[in-house]
Amino acid sequence: MKYLPYLVAALGTSSILSLAINTQPAQAQVAYGSYVGVGPTVGLTDGVQVGGVLAFRYKLLEAPISFRAQALVGQNTAVVPTVSYDVPLNWQTDAYLGAGLVLAGGDSASPVGDKISFALQPGVDYVVPNSNTVFFGNAIIAFDAYRNGGGAAVSVQGGVGLRF
Repeated sequence: MKYLPYLVAALGTSSILSLAINTQPAQAQVAYGSYVGVGPTVGLTDGVQVGGVLAFRYKLLEAPISFRAQALVGQNTAVVPTVSYDVPLNWQTDAYLGAGLVLAGGDSASPVGDKISFALQPGVDYVVPNSNTVFFGNAIIAFDAYRNGGGAAVSVQGGVGLRF
């Protein structure tokens, strides 16, 4: 404190007041990091269909946008690429809403239908502090997902991932 008068004289009162007034509060950032993960999936529409999911997220560092892709494996397989808008909830958690396509085909339905369709993907990512571990959970809502009869298909998946 004995050097404060010298600091004020050297910098000037207006410079010090400017620093005090222009400070910005800290804001939460979107959970950092891209990841690859695995877990279970449950298709809820065409009966209950249990399968597995391979999830991938590529996080853009300067924008709250991520590129995501999930491969859902059940009676049949579907790939769901999406682009998501990420909203930080706190330092470790972000919620997101993605939009993309369900790429499915074949004779039997996947957890999200049996044809190419538009999809929405709401979800949450949680990064375990001081680690590279991510827990994720989301739903996929596919619109006009069935060849015979149309209708929406819904699946829910979650799992654990490794950040890179």
